[in-house]
Amino acid sequence: MIHSTLAPHRLALRPVALAVALLAVAGTGLAQAQAVAPAAAAEASLPAVTVSASGLQLGANDMTTPVTVLEGDELVRRREATLGETLNSEPGITSSHFGAGASRPIIRGMDGPRVRVLSDGAELHDASTISPDHAVVSEPMLATQIEVLRGPSALVYGNGAVGGVVNVLDGKVPTAIPQKGYEGSAELRANTGAREGAGAFSLTGGAGNLAVHVEGVARDAGDYRVGKGWAPEGEATRKVPGSFNRTDTGSVGLSWVGEQGYLGAAYTRQTAKYGLPGHNHSFEGCGVNGNRLDCPAPTGPVEVHDPADVPVVDLRSERFDVRGELRNPFAGFSALRLRAGVTDYVHDEVEDGAISTTFKNKAYDTRVELQHEPIAGFKGVVGLQTSQRKFSAEGEEAYVEPTVTRKVGLFMLEEYRLGDWRFEGALRHDRQTAEAQTTGIERSHNGTSASLGAVWRFTPGYQVGTSFTRASRAPSAEELYARGLHMATSTYERGNADLRSETSQNIDVSLKKTSGDTTFGVSVFHNKINNYIYGRTLDALDGLQLLQYSQADATFTGIEGQVRQALTRNLGLTLFGDTVRAKLDGGGNLPRIPATRAGLRLDANWAEWEGQVEWVQVARQSRVAEFETATPGYGMLNLGAAYNGKLANGSPWQLYVKGNNLTDRLAYAHTSFIKTAAPLMGRSVTVGVKVAF
Repeated sequence: MIHSTLAPHRLALRPVALAVALLAVAGTGLAQAQAVAPAAAAEASLPAVTVSASGLQLGANDMTTPVTVLEGDELVRRREATLGETLNSEPGITSSHFGAGASRPIIRGMDGPRVRVLSDGAELHDASTISPDHAVVSEPMLATQIEVLRGPSALVYGNGAVGGVVNVLDGKVPTAIPQKGYEGSAELRANTGAREGAGAFSLTGGAGNLAVHVEGVARDAGDYRVGKGWAPEGEATRKVPGSFNRTDTGSVGLSWVGEQGYLGAAYTRQTAKYGLPGHNHSFEGCGVNGNRLDCPAPTGPVEVHDPADVPVVDLRSERFDVRGELRNPFAGFSALRLRAGVTDYVHDEVEDGAISTTFKNKAYDTRVELQHEPIAGFKGVVGLQTSQRKFSAEGEEAYVEPTVTRKVGLFMLEEYRLGDWRFEGALRHDRQTAEAQTTGIERSHNGTSASLGAVWRFTPGYQVGTSFTRASRAPSAEELYARGLHMATSTYERGNADLRSETSQNIDVSLKKTSGDTTFGVSVFHNKINNYIYGRTLDALDGLQLLQYSQADATFTGIEGQVRQALTRNLGLTLFGDTVRAKLDGGGNLPRIPATRAGLRLDANWAEWEGQVEWVQVARQSRVAEFETATPGYGMLNLGAAYNGKLANGSPWQLYVKGNNLTDRLAYAHTSFIKTAAPLMGRSVTVGVKVAF
């Protein structure tokens, strides 16, 4: 067992040193073998390695739980400025929506620390799990593939991911030498709803055993327009004040690639400036008296703030990644994989030209996996994961004292195939220590999680999958130690240092048809969580809520899916939808649970053309928690089209256009803390062109 009292750098970096040493030893042997055959060395290359969230690089049809994979043209069509909005239209997935700059995925009604966001298998360390007004430092325009695993069965990436895992694959660390010496892509796009302009490029080059990769994105979007029938107080415009988003992301990576594997590193820097709509200055000076809010009465003239004068987040994130894979490293093992990173994240919240609050997050993370050869028919992976996060907030809204959170996890995943059956089992044990630096309070939590699942292809083209997971999640540092005014969400948050780990017991059953004119996938789930941690509203005053992190048993039940009918060789009709019911076992509803959705999509393709038109209907959400208001339903008409061509040298290019909310409906996201201050975007048209070379 690894003690939390170990020095932070030793805890985080010891597995890195071990894995690098192992990779280096095998790399030396590989280099000696290549010295005997220099001609082979010149042509050595490694096929693209995808470390998917399955743990065993499985196909989607081998998964025991539902998975969504966005890639290729579908990813280009769905991409938006944030990760949350990119995934928002997929069954079972919504977003937290906080204006244009911050939006995090919500899976089956769960968000924040219950949804693990990964960069090619490594956890992202930003401040987005702390509050919905903090951006996810993942750039959708640089993603090559996005995978989403629903439910807690992806516990090999952390037992806290009881909602699911989002794995964003990218090419920042090269895994192969391009066959022609170089490869890349470039893309330009513009959007009318926010007068957005964005551009991205990616370039990989290499020779011999060395490959280098550079990539970047620049985005400039102004305040966006909402649907008809809304305007901020005192304004004649339908633009949301402070909903602008300006982001720049750049990365450079270098890898050594051989016949048996690769070892590489990348440096990524992201800067962003975006507004915080709905910020209410009238709550300044408010506090609590017992379980009641206490706001002082004004003693002089009330200061009136311009609605357009909103706080601005000035963000900077720097991350250094090390990634590697070695195939057949030792006898009995087929692969050794390494993911490690160091993150230096900081953002200032600027008001009236001065910094009011500064958030910092410095983190280390390491993940080492060993995949073994089949043993009595069992194939699997064992691994170690460690991380340390130093978080601090200084200034007017420093509602969480500085904390240090250390985590250590051991895990294993095994599969067994028998005829038309595939069985899977996973086991993980974690220890977390969260220390409050100011008060000196320290809390440690241990948790063991396990899952069992099976997939049965009971007839050609049909399969049924089922899984049962028991997962433990330790409370986050913010849930333990928060205490103070948080004006971005109009809340006064109060943590509880005596919170216990929550335990999730989830049953998931899915049915798929994967071939023929009719294809479908439908999933039902039942997730009972003991000691569920949530922000319970104890009091409300003029829009400010007193949020107490509390525990109670809760149950999440839902269904999601889609069915597509091929009408002709070139036409198809898809029906899709999802719903989730989340309630406290003792009575009452949980806050900000997504509303039921259903949609109909017609897709077409002919020669080099492809297109689709869809209608999405979102129901009214009236199952609300105490002090929460109902949200009206809405319908949206969306349309998209693309033309795929080739340059004279054979390089593919695509010209695309998509229109969202073409009827200009006024729509509110029930999952958002600021749903009335920042409704969803109104009518918008996006045009873009992408070239690969």
